[in-house]
Amino acid sequence: MRLFKNPKIDFLKGRKIASSISLLLILAGLLSLSFKGGPKLSIDFTGGHQFLLQYVEGDTNVEKAVISDVRANLESNGYSGCEVTTVSDSKSDIELVRIRLQKLDSTDKPIDELLKVILPKYDVIEKDLVGSRISKELQTDAIWAILLALILILIYIAFRFDFYYAIGSVAALLHDIIITLGIFSLLDMEISLKIIAAFLTIVGYSLNDTIVVFDRIRENIKAFSKNSLEVIVNQSLNETLSRTVITSITTLVVVIMIFSFGGVVIRDFGFALLVGVLIGTYSSIYVASPVMIYFENRAGQKLTKK
Repeated sequence: MRLFKNPKIDFLKGRKIASSISLLLILAGLLSLSFKGGPKLSIDFTGGHQFLLQYVEGDTNVEKAVISDVRANLESNGYSGCEVTTVSDSKSDIELVRIRLQKLDSTDKPIDELLKVILPKYDVIEKDLVGSRISKELQTDAIWAILLALILILIYIAFRFDFYYAIGSVAALLHDIIITLGIFSLLDMEISLKIIAAFLTIVGYSLNDTIVVFDRIRENIKAFSKNSLEVIVNQSLNETLSRTVITSITTLVVVIMIFSFGGVVIRDFGFALLVGVLIGTYSSIYVASPVMIYFENRAGQKLTKK
C-alpha cells in the first residue's frame, strides 16, 4: 500500500532547521533536569512504602470508582504521586487495594495510622518498605539495560551496514531517549520501571524505522552509484515515506488508545510511547540519515586527501 505516488520531498534541505529544533528540545530538557537535580524518580528507584488494604464495609469487591476515591483522599491529604492499584488475593476472590508512596521521614506519624484516618473503610493487612539499597540497584540495572541495548545496536548496525551507519542509528536513539526524558522532567512526571520499559520499546521502534531507511539507502547506492550520497538518501527517504507514515499512524492509534483508556496506572507508560513514536519517526528522517551522511562524507574527504 502506498499513500504517496512518487513523492519528491527534499528532506535534507530542512536538516539545519530540524537540527535547531532538536537542539532546543534537548537543551530545554537538560536545563530542566539540571535545575531539578535529575529526573523525578518513583519509589522503584528511591525507596518507599507499600500497603495492601482490604475494604471492610459493604461489598468486599473493590470497584474502580472506589479506587479513584482512594487516590483522591490521599491527594487531598497531601500524599500526591501515590500509585493506587487493585490486586487479587491469591487465597481468596477478594480484590485488595495496593498503595505505593514515597518514603517518609522517621519524624512523621506512622503512615499506617494515617491511612486509618484518611481511609476509615479500609484495613491495612500488609505493609512493606522498599529499601534504598534495592532502589539503587534498580537504578543501576535500568541504566545498564539501556546502555547495553545501545552498545549491542551499535555493533549490529556496524556489521550489517558500516560503522558510520551505526553512529547515525545510535545518535537517533540517544536523541529520542534524551528528548523523552526531558519532556518528562519539564512536565514533572515520574520515571518508574514502566517508563524504563517504555524507553526500551521506543529504542526498538525507532531502530526498526531507521533500519528500513538504511536498507533502502544501501540498495540505491548500488543502483545509482554515480549520484551523490545526499541525492541517494533523499530518494530513499521518499521511497520509504509511505511505509514510515503507515507504520507511525497504526502504532499511534494503539498508543493513543492506551494513553486515553488505559487508566491512571499505565497512562504515563502510554504517554512515553506516544512521545517516543513521534520523536522516533522524526529522528529516523532528520537525525539518523544526516548524521550518517556527515561521517560518510568526512571519511570520503580524508580518503581523497590521502
